[in-house]
Order: sequence, then structure tokens, then C-alpha cells
Amino acid sequence: MPAESFSYTIYVRATPERIWQALTDPSSASQFWGVTQITDWMAGSSMTWQVAGVTIADPEQVVLEADAPHRLSFTWHTITDEFVLAVGDDDDLGASMAAEERSTATFQIEPFGAQSKLTVTHAGFTSGSAILAGVTDGWPMVLSSLKSLLETGEALAFS
Repeated sequence: MPAESFSYTIYVRATPERIWQALTDPSSASQFWGVTQITDWMAGSSMTWQVAGVTIADPEQVVLEADAPHRLSFTWHTITDEFVLAVGDDDDLGASMAAEERSTATFQIEPFGAQSKLTVTHAGFTSGSAILAGVTDGWPMVLSSLKSLLETGEALAFS
């Protein structure tokens, strides 16, 4: 089966350095994304994800590339039973997501005049991926919240 991906671009009134800092600083990420990633942001380093009150530590969750402030890439978090329960997904959907191959999220940050162009590409999915369906809805909200935080000082509120 051919691999599928999702890509989304947004323009932010911030420097690439400010965007990089927001993506890699746990307190910023928790504000705009609701996720804390514990890592040193060095290529090859492991990442522990804290999301929805669940801590997900898995040796396959790693930083793939960290070229500050231009490019950041990492493997997507492991889908655990605790995560599925915390986010309110049903068991069948959770089992489907947990059975998928690991995907990769990559942020490309480029100067663009007085602002920056930020593109996220989430790749490595097979046709019919439940995770792809989730990130297709999720990434636009996350990046819009990041943009709001950097431009106004307040992240979006999701409920």
C-alpha cells in the first residue's frame, strides 16, 4: 500500500526562533497543544509524551531531526490503552490506532518577509489510517492555537 501523509501550512507573525522556542519549550507546548514532550531535542533522543493526563514513554518515540530554528522531526507517540481512555475514544478505534505503523511529524520553519511560514507534515500512514484521520482534524487546530499564542499571548481554548 502506498504511504499517505497530511501537510498543513500556516503563516505566523513571529520569527523562526520564536516558533522553534514555542514548539520545544514544554510550558509553551502545553499552552497551545495540551501536550508536554520531555526530551533534550537532540536527534536520536527519546521523547516522553504527557497528554490528556497520561504519560507515554516508549523507546520508539524519538527525535529524528532538530535543526534549530528550521526543521524539527519526531516519531508520533505510542497509542496506549490509557491514552485512548483519557481522550474518550472507543476501544475499537484505540485498538485500530495502536496497530498502525509509527508515523512521523515534521515541522519546517522558514522566514517569509516579516513573518514565518510554518509547515507541518505528518507522514507514514497507510490508506484508511485512523491516526491520519485524527491528525487531519487536529493539526489545523494545534497550529492555529500556536499562531494565536505567538501573536496575541493567548492560545485558543478547546473544549
